[in-house]
Amino acid sequence: MLPEPIQNLVFALERLPGIGPKTASRLAFYLLRAPEEVSGQLAEALADFKTKIAFCQECFNITSAGRERCEICENDQRDRAIICVVEEPLDMLALERIGAYRGKYHVLQGVLSPIEGIGPDDLKIKPLLERIQRGGVQEVILATNPSMEGEATAQYLHPRLQSLGVRVTRLARGLPVGGDLEYADQNTLLRALSGRQEMS
Repeated sequence: MLPEPIQNLVFALERLPGIGPKTASRLAFYLLRAPEEVSGQLAEALADFKTKIAFCQECFNITSAGRERCEICENDQRDRAIICVVEEPLDMLALERIGAYRGKYHVLQGVLSPIEGIGPDDLKIKPLLERIQRGGVQEVILATNPSMEGEATAQYLHPRLQSLGVRVTRLARGLPVGGDLEYADQNTLLRALSGRQEMS
């Protein structure tokens, strides 16, 4: 029913996470009506995205093409003795926004997921272990998401990291501020109860 270029754009947009057929169609028709410069800027940004972005060779965060290490890895003011392990670069950005963490990072580039065929060799686990073996690391914070895959990844990493003689910690989990007990699921309540602290 639609001309082939529009169909191709809709199909391409549908492949993005969180975008279904209706949203993809809406975006395609928006771009059709938008000024030429909007679609031109989008096309240029997409082309630059793949050619001007690379992964840090130390922590596997995103960085500018041509750079071996990202800004955080090159920053000597950051504490090299602490490494925070996250699933994706977006998780690292979320932690950076709070401005309280001053250590280094390691981005796994995903999580273990046997259903999707993602095993340890598909993640940046080996480089993490090699980093720690080089020395200087005292603590590794496992900051994977509290999903089944995130938990499985943390459980897989824990004994391997401990065997290298580093302290292994996990981000605290529990009830969010402003949350109601009656709406919390059982796992969240259980974690909140087991992670309770003294009131100061």
